[in-house]
Amino acid sequence: MKKIALFASGSGTNVEKIIEYFESKSIVHQYLILANNPNAKVIEKAEKRNIPAIIFDRNMFNEGKVEQILEEFNPDLIVLAGFLWKFPQNLVLQYPNKIINIHPSLLPLYGGKGMYGHNVHQAVLQNNDNYSGITIHYVNEHYDQGGIILQKQTDVSTCESWEQIAKKVQVLEHQYFGQVINKLLYDN
Repeated sequence: MKKIALFASGSGTNVEKIIEYFESKSIVHQYLILANNPNAKVIEKAEKRNIPAIIFDRNMFNEGKVEQILEEFNPDLIVLAGFLWKFPQNLVLQYPNKIINIHPSLLPLYGGKGMYGHNVHQAVLQNNDNYSGITIHYVNEHYDQGGIILQKQTDVSTCESWEQIAKKVQVLEHQYFGQVINKLLYDN
């Protein structure tokens, strides 16, 4: 049984879709959800599925407590699914090519500190881009600069709001994140 550590900061829709992807294939994993926001809806979703969830703060993250939790869990893959903090370099070095993230743009466009969610979609809209999409990438010590695993794009030329762009991009997130995780866990 493979172990997946899922980091999230908000609603947990990507976490939920990842779990549903594997359930639909009758593949059983052991999950651990780690959230840096005590009000994150992902915690409720974990409780409903009887998945352990740990809430942590910045001190726990930077002072080794999260590292200890991960060592005890011993994940096969660490997935950042709507997690907004930069991963500490010691964790990146400890888990080379075992930490992945999904970004709501076609990197290197609209990446970096502060570029997440509506900020990315608003930038796409303001720049009148015809396409946006997702980038699933390895995590390194810099925001959104790890090696690209997969990019998929969608036409946003008719979108009139960042919310419309977000919906189109989220379809891609839900369609491809589970597939990529499956490939990384079982094709290597």
